[in-house]
Amino acid sequence: MTASVDATVVGIGNEFRRDDGVGHSVIALLRERTMARPLPPGTVVQECDGDPGRLIALWEATGLTVVVDACFPSPACPGRIHRWCPAPDTLPGCAPSGRHSTHGLGLVETLHLARSLGRGPGRLIVYAVEGADRSLGTGLTPSVAQAVRPLAERIEEEVIRHAEAAPREPPAD
Repeated sequence: MTASVDATVVGIGNEFRRDDGVGHSVIALLRERTMARPLPPGTVVQECDGDPGRLIALWEATGLTVVVDACFPSPACPGRIHRWCPAPDTLPGCAPSGRHSTHGLGLVETLHLARSLGRGPGRLIVYAVEGADRSLGTGLTPSVAQAVRPLAERIEEEVIRHAEAAPREPPAD
């Protein structure tokens, strides 16, 4: 399958649930930064509430998908960034019913569903930022807010490396 979009960056979460809005904050900063320094052509930067159908539609037929979401482990180290690059044949099993996702299905379950439907992303990179507060309200806690800029820079680098490594189509005659 040929990718119709070279790269998609998706910020998942709910900006009205404090640190759960970190994905939206990263997307907002990426959009702001691309005004001065555009990302490679064919890059889409999008927000998503985590709905499996919408998420699958955003990453389907992409060469690279970068997902940014909050996570709330116990104990948490707010602002710590985790990077995960699941290979298609090494996805973990679905999380038990007591999982701690703020979305209807968690990301792993959505990946399983997408791959079983033949609608998974080409290459997937997930950045999960540990949060401290998912109560109602806006604004990130200070530790999570400090992670936004370095994470946006890392994502820019990932997308640029992907574009540089992608095979080029020969010019049409």
